[in-house]
Amino acid sequence: MKSFFRKYQHAWTLLYALVYLTWWGILGRAVMVDRTMVHMPLDDKIPFCEWFIIPYYIWFPYILLVIAYFFFFTKRREYYQLAGFLFIGMTVALLIYTVWPNGIAFRPDLTSLGRKNILIDLTGFIYANDGPINCCPSIHCFNSIGVCIGINKCASLRSKKAVRAGSVILSTLICLSTVFVKQHSVKDVIGAFLLAGVMYLAVYVIPDRIAAKKRGDAKVAAHAAGQAFRV
Repeated sequence: MKSFFRKYQHAWTLLYALVYLTWWGILGRAVMVDRTMVHMPLDDKIPFCEWFIIPYYIWFPYILLVIAYFFFFTKRREYYQLAGFLFIGMTVALLIYTVWPNGIAFRPDLTSLGRKNILIDLTGFIYANDGPINCCPSIHCFNSIGVCIGINKCASLRSKKAVRAGSVILSTLICLSTVFVKQHSVKDVIGAFLLAGVMYLAVYVIPDRIAAKKRGDAKVAAHAAGQAFRV
């Protein structure tokens, strides 16, 4: 039992789910009269397409499965990088929603589309259970970008070209789905990419450069010590 807990001691990070769900629930129930409606002219040119509800729903198992893979099968550092990217970024998004309540006001009336199918029913379920609030930046897009970066940075998946390419394609489709099912504005997607860029620098680029510098300094020190010993 001790060896089990020692092996998976990083499970403490998963407690973030309680923080996120509680905070998200509070924001969802809050009444904000001064909520900012997010909109871009491009939003009006993008047609509603219920087929995109498929990748929109795939997001849920996609994120969970990637986190599970990193939790159980990758190096601890790679898991912490992915978790840090997602959880810190999601917290930043929640802070933005808290200080700048926002939403969208261009969802279509599904009953007036003139067609009825299972995909529209699935879209209606999302509309009923996920209000058009707390949109910018899009966490749906942000997490998709984050797991895609994690997959493509993962050492154990470096030779799995199909997996890496598939993650890029799926993450792209998920980002597109948010605007085609009218859950988000293009501005929300742009916000997600900007937040992902900041988190990429903070979680991957800067720490990797610091680690590389430390390794370089250690090599220089070791070389100098070796030279002194020979003298």
